Amino acid sequence: MAVQQFKLPDLGEGLTEGDILKWTVAVGDTVDVNDTIAEVETVKAAVELPSPWAGVVTALHAAEGETVPVGTAIISIDVGGSTAPGVAEDLVPGLPGETGLAGPAAEEKQMTLVGYGPKEESGGRRRRRRAEATAAGAHASFNIPPSSTEHPAPPPGHEEPPAEAPRAAPHRVLAKPPVRKLAKTLGVDLGDVTPTGPNGTITRSDVESASGEQPDGAVGVGSVGRHAAPGSRETRIPIKGVRKHTAAAMVASAFTAPHVTEFVTCDVTATMELRDRVAARRDFRDVKVGPLLFVAKAVLLAVRNTPEINASWDDAAGEIVLKHFVNLGIAAATERGLIVPNVKDADQLSLHDLAVALGRLTDTARSGRTPPADMSGGTFTITNVGVFGVDTGTPILNPGESGILAFGAVRRMPWVVGGGSDERIEPRWVTQLAVSFDHRLVDGQQGSRFLADVAAVLTDPGMSLL
Repeated sequence: MAVQQFKLPDLGEGLTEGDILKWTVAVGDTVDVNDTIAEVETVKAAVELPSPWAGVVTALHAAEGETVPVGTAIISIDVGGSTAPGVAEDLVPGLPGETGLAGPAAEEKQMTLVGYGPKEESGGRRRRRRAEATAAGAHASFNIPPSSTEHPAPPPGHEEPPAEAPRAAPHRVLAKPPVRKLAKTLGVDLGDVTPTGPNGTITRSDVESASGEQPDGAVGVGSVGRHAAPGSRETRIPIKGVRKHTAAAMVASAFTAPHVTEFVTCDVTATMELRDRVAARRDFRDVKVGPLLFVAKAVLLAVRNTPEINASWDDAAGEIVLKHFVNLGIAAATERGLIVPNVKDADQLSLHDLAVALGRLTDTARSGRTPPADMSGGTFTITNVGVFGVDTGTPILNPGESGILAFGAVRRMPWVVGGGSDERIEPRWVTQLAVSFDHRLVDGQQGSRFLADVAAVLTDPGMSLL
């Protein structure tokens, strides 16, 4: 028996730890190269870990919900011999985790990035089977013995399924990572929850019902209604994952960069009318055309006149770094907390391509599948507080960025139009914008000009042609 231990890799940007959201394999399962073995939540995203070897799982060294430091062994796989079954021997050398070799050499080639390992030659689904006996050396704490009802005696005339047929482990449940996290927070054992979702999936409501909570009637995206249990006076929630990272980043930003925030209220009736015309176009029918799209475009145009708002402060070098590209971050409220993925080179995209990119970014974020690469390298951020019915706010800069724009709710409000004898009050579409900037890089005149340029484009979209 040749057992390999897979250590938690650095999932990007120098991360030091991750939370095991769920195991997708159990002790005794057979895995192939690149099969997903676990879902891990970092401070930036939830990612799937692929197996670097083919073989039989002999031990799981961490429980679901446990925080594991990078470099810690999380799973053991019996590869069966000097070379793991199903792993090609003529792979390109030098890539960690790709050789599948057993012994000390393989230990030195531990994976450091997600995605290493050859793809399967066949398109078949992974075969899973329960081992006849627990392999020697398996971690006793996480070896779950089969129950007496796992393999009941077949009735007369019943034929046993083939040995390769999938068999679900008795302790496995179907639930999305956000639901599992909610269950952990509320202290609910998912094994005791009756699922009501499609295909036996446990839903948020199932968990809340099992905990004795009632779902909130109007909860913002990404928030979780928490009620104290009868007799308790407080609820303690572990500071982990995105919340932990956000707190550290915001404290560092607030006490490193001198923030200045400016506000403007503007009439965006012309932009709302343009949105309706664009949405009616045939080439835009496959994408979401909302006000945020036009705010993003206005920001990208305004950056050209004030490049300092799209810069960073290099304290070590004593330099201001002007970026000749815009990686536009969009703050997204998710079940895991607030994250800010960004659209790479957004300034090079057409309006349609920008709409596609924004839609893909937000959908991925809400599903909890944002890859770490999408979370790094941002140069300017937009936070759309208007989706919560909020007029404006004083946003805090993302570390490393010099500007962030808050986009408030778009409302029908009375507005003075015309001038002189033609001056009158009309109902118009009105919104508020707020920009926070790093006063080390951006002075008051530059910040004011940027904000005025964004407002001018939204008030009169034809200004973008100038």
